[in-house]
Amino acid sequence: MAKFLFYRLLQALFVLVAVTLIVSFAIRLTGDPAVMLAQGAGSITEADLERIREALGLNQPFLMQYLDFLKGLFTGDLGRSFMGGTQVSELVGRALPATLALAFASLFISIALSIPLGVKAAVSRGRWPDQVIRIISLIGLSFPNFWLAIMMVLLMSITFNLLPPSGMEGWQSFIMPAATMGIILTATNVRLVRTTMLETLRSQYIMVARAKGLSNSVVLYKHALRNCSIPLITYFGLQFGGLLGGIVVVERVFNWPGLGTLAFDAVAARDYPVLQGVITVLSLLIISINLLVDIAYGFVDPRVRKS
Repeated sequence: MAKFLFYRLLQALFVLVAVTLIVSFAIRLTGDPAVMLAQGAGSITEADLERIREALGLNQPFLMQYLDFLKGLFTGDLGRSFMGGTQVSELVGRALPATLALAFASLFISIALSIPLGVKAAVSRGRWPDQVIRIISLIGLSFPNFWLAIMMVLLMSITFNLLPPSGMEGWQSFIMPAATMGIILTATNVRLVRTTMLETLRSQYIMVARAKGLSNSVVLYKHALRNCSIPLITYFGLQFGGLLGGIVVVERVFNWPGLGTLAFDAVAARDYPVLQGVITVLSLLIISINLLVDIAYGFVDPRVRKS
């Protein structure tokens, strides 16, 4: 297990360096932040722009800028924002808990709904509960997350005045953004749970468990669901990583103070250090989640521990 973790950590380090290098190069193709900062200052000369670039460290070669970023990364220093001069680590530290809270709440809603619905659809294959659940999941897949978020605000906030339309103030603020992301995820997860359960229910050990007289709930949730949990854990882990990267639109609709909103504002302002810091932190989270998923295999399936 230690050897496995060591190689996984090496892979994670390589992926992190590759991602940050590509992102650092790509965001510098979007334009010159010195020009953005000089806007509104009236007439400005090329010498003034050079002084701004020197103050921001943009006059150095790209490779030197990237190496400085890597040095700071391993010491927890992600640089300073071009716009306000605030430490990027401080900005990310304020936004990260909001994004993680929303992502965990969305994934919890999705798992809590998709597992029982998927199991019910598999057990009722071909009958009306299966048909209804599959139709609802197909409808859910057809909803863009931004449209569902806007509809949530129109109905729950403007029409019925039941929930706050935006911001992060108390537990009620979590309901609409978490439900928006949770519903979208559930539509996909229900179909995955149904498919994996159908394959597992045809196995011989399930027939043996039923022949022993075990109750239907024990057969379904203790034997069948546990043995088909490997693909579910894999997908849920990958889905959580994708959720962190794709939550920008929902955060903007609900004015949620998370990493998505921070990244959106950084793109608009061409604030390289902030955008680079956000993407680096998201990459670290996704790499860590994938590593935890691999470790979870060993706890779920004894065959993985033996191998």
